[in-house]
Amino acid sequence: MRFNRGLAGFVLAVLGGAGQFAVAADQWGLSSGKVELKSIGPMTFGPEGILIVGDAQAATLYAIATDDTKSGASKASINIEDINGKIAGLLGGKASDVKINDVVANPYSGNVYIGVSMGGDSAPALVRVNTAGELSKVALDKVQFGKAELPNAPEDKVVGEGNRRMNKRLESITDLAYVEGKVIVSGAAAGAAASTVRELVFPFKTADAGTPIEIYHAAHGRLEDNATVRAFVPFTIGGEPSLLAGFTCTPLVKFPISDLQAGKKTRGTTVAELGNRNRPLDMIVYKKDGKDYLLMANSARGVMKISTENIQRKDGLTAPVTGGGTAGQTYETIAEWKGVTQLDKLNDTHAIVLIQPEGGAAQLKTVPLP
Repeated sequence: MRFNRGLAGFVLAVLGGAGQFAVAADQWGLSSGKVELKSIGPMTFGPEGILIVGDAQAATLYAIATDDTKSGASKASINIEDINGKIAGLLGGKASDVKINDVVANPYSGNVYIGVSMGGDSAPALVRVNTAGELSKVALDKVQFGKAELPNAPEDKVVGEGNRRMNKRLESITDLAYVEGKVIVSGAAAGAAASTVRELVFPFKTADAGTPIEIYHAAHGRLEDNATVRAFVPFTIGGEPSLLAGFTCTPLVKFPISDLQAGKKTRGTTVAELGNRNRPLDMIVYKKDGKDYLLMANSARGVMKISTENIQRKDGLTAPVTGGGTAGQTYETIAEWKGVTQLDKLNDTHAIVLIQPEGGAAQLKTVPLP
């Protein structure tokens, strides 16, 4: 769900005023209209404050001009207790009905965008939190936007039995990133070998059927081509633009972006096994004391600060890791970040995190990078 400063192939420009906003929209092939979301999931920022939103139920990506490009990321300071309650007060409804699906920081302005589902018949909503912590609803009825529908998405229906009963369409988009003029999308496609990564040239023209991917899952001791990426982040490894992708149960796998060719199955290199019975929720990369780290929030194993030392090696894990053990890249668990479910890099020194304490109200705050 990440805008990548290091790999992005454009200059961050500070724009202002309606005239410049229109020029930017024209430049990126956007048109005026209403965005009608069926769902709201992973988000990321593209050029000039354009927010890219994944609507998994519709298997569609939207690029929405926010007109939010005034520099301010270095000054952001947010600390909001009971963020669900604040959102419910803004949108109408109960705090218990609010589901926060993603949280991303605008790298231009420092304003934070939250994708929200309210349950029932309520439409998905987009909420902006400015650098002073003030909330506002982002109107989507008359905006400059573009969209791309993903081909070969799973059928929109519930299938399976018992605890395997699910609507696979809801996994058609599991994460997003903007890299070097392209939007990279992970998710599930139709068919048995469902795990897929797609590249869409921005501004959107067409979307291909994607690259089927395969991994060695050390905790399971086998190759898998149906394990869907849960979270990924772009990262340059040994001078080569790559993806670091996390999967359920929890292999960490690298994929050179140059290997992602539509229709050609690609096997990634498993660089770590980080423990079973766990699901990656979100991840970022950052630099601290001259070293690069991966920060990954998890469903059951806290927030991991993962070393990238020697991650460029060609060999990966090829033998089983049993008993819930770990192997490969080393990591430490950030104890003071307990309960973090969403995170994004705000600037070179701080992140924005969503914290869900056990039995307590969720909190949105800026914190120093560990």
